[in-house]
Amino acid sequence: MDASVSKTVVKRLKTGEEFKASLDDGRQIWVGGRKLEKVTDEPALKAGIDLIASMFDDQFTEEHAEETTYLEPAANEIVSRAWQVPTTPEELGARRKMIEYTSLKTAGTFGRPPDLSPAIVAGLMAHRAAFKEKKSMIDGCSPDFVENIEAYMEFGRTNNLTASESLAGPQTDRSNPKAAEMAFLRVKEARSDGIVVSGAKTVGSIAAQANDIFFTNLGGLTTTPPEACIWGAVPINTPGIKMISREMVSQPEADKFDHPISSMGEEADQFIIFDNVFVPKDKIFNLGDPTGMSWYGPVCVFAHWHVLTRLAVKAELFVGAGQMVLDVLGTGKIPAVQLMLGELIEYAQTLRAFVVAAEAQATLTEAGVLTPDVSMLTAGRLYSIENYPKIIHILQEMCGQGLVMRFGKAAFENPDVGHYLEDLLPGHGVSAMQKELLMNFIWDMTTGSLAGRVALFENVNASPAPRLRARLYDEVNRDGYVTQVKKLAGMDW
Repeated sequence: MDASVSKTVVKRLKTGEEFKASLDDGRQIWVGGRKLEKVTDEPALKAGIDLIASMFDDQFTEEHAEETTYLEPAANEIVSRAWQVPTTPEELGARRKMIEYTSLKTAGTFGRPPDLSPAIVAGLMAHRAAFKEKKSMIDGCSPDFVENIEAYMEFGRTNNLTASESLAGPQTDRSNPKAAEMAFLRVKEARSDGIVVSGAKTVGSIAAQANDIFFTNLGGLTTTPPEACIWGAVPINTPGIKMISREMVSQPEADKFDHPISSMGEEADQFIIFDNVFVPKDKIFNLGDPTGMSWYGPVCVFAHWHVLTRLAVKAELFVGAGQMVLDVLGTGKIPAVQLMLGELIEYAQTLRAFVVAAEAQATLTEAGVLTPDVSMLTAGRLYSIENYPKIIHILQEMCGQGLVMRFGKAAFENPDVGHYLEDLLPGHGVSAMQKELLMNFIWDMTTGSLAGRVALFENVNASPAPRLRARLYDEVNRDGYVTQVKKLAGMDW
């Protein structure tokens, strides 16, 4: 931070060790049918936690302090930039730097890194005027939604909180509306001090490695029954919360040479059971109001901006890796290969352009929060998911047999055969082992089990292309375009 900041300023920041200690809280989680005593008992979860912990430690370094922290003027405190609510173009740009930082730190493989959930809270802050007049529509509990939204933002900011968010319900028999309805998270009891909820949420990415779970039933459902119209947050160790982890896909115990990315661990998606979970009154942001659920789209604009920015950063990693392939294979002068790299560049530049345009066309909400342009974000996300599989294929094709014939560090170091690999597989200006490290990186980013999970997540997380096109139809006002056509053609109707 700026050296001119007074020494009396308080730092509301956790160290990596403090973050890890906060996860030893009795949370209930099962991996492969095995209940963990501690979340760090699972190697893949532990490696991911260590990676997140390094982000906490980076807050205290000169190199990363500006990206990861800022001075909150109202409190005169240095806090995580993840919880910044931008009100100016400068603040919006600074908040993006945090997204770029977490995206690079995880090589874009964490779809929901620690700064993603706070983006949804920022979205609630941006549209809190819409919640000001809303009241609980469930008898027995009457939260003040706006007061709670503001308090949770402050709570997250002052505690350097890591939260997960889960919006989607479980996958059920779609031919039977009752099956989907049964899976809704819903209010079972309303009391003056809070509510008791039961049900399930799915794809709770990073939930096992976070402090809180921020939840709702996926929005835009104006027909959702009142008891399922809930927005709230609770600690992940709240009694009644049980997490069942999907199969792990990273390789935390592998040598970093063999698996540069998947050895870093992963965010593990959780199936989250809410079995009569108590949600305090002050942690409820909507209760029983279907019109409140319809604000899902506007509220999640900052989250969608986060997704698109992360994809742009990852696309730039693909360009960097592609250029290195040309360098180490000596194929940079082949026109067809140049054109392949050109496609990677086109993809990266286009995603970056959508991010820039969304920020350039940002508007202030009634609450004074500067919000990226939603139509640019939707169009960018649509472009990203339609082209992602092609980009992966192009990068794989550029590598040729280098991805098919990979050899680990142990093979290179074996005295009987290692010298053959070094002598017979050199790259252009690099050793065979150096070339191999590049291929291992690209394997982890495009081809291995972690890469496969990430590719699936990107597609599911973005929503299907037809749904995004439907959103564009609703989001983009075409009246101005029609007026231009009528003026040029001399139409008076």
